[in-house]
This record gives sequence, C-alpha cells and structure tokens, in this order.
Amino acid sequence: MISVKISEVKNFMAKLLTNSVFDHLLLREMDVQTFTGFQISGQLNDAFFSSEELEERGNQKYILWGEVRGIAYSMIKGSKTPLSLKIVFQLPPQYTEELVQKLAGRFRNEDIGGLYMNIRFEKGGLHIITGTAIKTFTMDKSLEQEWDHMVKEFLKKQEIAFEEET
Repeated sequence: MISVKISEVKNFMAKLLTNSVFDHLLLREMDVQTFTGFQISGQLNDAFFSSEELEERGNQKYILWGEVRGIAYSMIKGSKTPLSLKIVFQLPPQYTEELVQKLAGRFRNEDIGGLYMNIRFEKGGLHIITGTAIKTFTMDKSLEQEWDHMVKEFLKKQEIAFEEET
C-alpha cells in the first residue's frame, strides 16, 4: 500500500472528469459532497439489463468509470470545488490476470479479491491510496509491491504529478 499526494489537483480532476484516462477502471463506489451529498454504488443492477446485455458484460459486476464519468462531471462542475470526494476504483479482472502472470505463479487469480485505487479529496488536498485484497494468507508482498509500482507508473505516464507520502 502506498499513499501519494497529487501535486496539481486541477490537472488531475480534468483528467479524471473530462478525459478517458481512468475509463478502463471499475467504479466500486463514489461519494461527493457539494451542495448535497451524492453516492454512487458502482454495482450493476442485473434486473435493468436484457439477457443479451448481461451476456455481453460477462461476469462484470461493476460499471466502468467511462460509463459514469459524465454523470460524475455534472455533479462536480461549477465555480465551487466539492467539500469532499471519495472514489474507489478497482483494476478489472483481465488486467489483474496480466499482473498475476507477470508474477510467474506466485498467486492464483482466484486468490485475489481485487486491486484498488482509493481517491480522496478533502480540504483542498487530493490523495491516492492503493490497496490489495488477497483471499488467502500470505507473507508474499510481491503483488502489493507490483500494484503500487503500476499505479505510480500509470500516474507518471499520464503526466500526473505526485509526491509519495510516508
């Protein structure tokens, strides 16, 4: 787990809300406090979809950020910044599987509950905290370390300035 402070909040928020940078991540939950509170559960409601649509989605249980980004933008846009913002993203299973393969057999896909990126904006500061959920006990931290490294490389590639916190 790492915690990073985003140095340029405006730049990050523009990439989050008006750009496709984060669109490939699953939205687990979102909480925005502006003139009122908005909460979004990223969990899909199967009853809303036809059987064909469900089949297309496969075993996807959460919505992609790209599918709700415009809604999130409309909740946040305006002349005032939100009082607070919390977003929990999860790396989709196909990318998690690629990471597991990179670790050459140290973990099995079914043992990983998720790889998370928690975004928090409060009192003018924006932080990202990574997290891993492993379903079995292990002393091996290689998955966590690789995920942390991936997140930092992703931020660098997207030209998002940050400082790692201790």
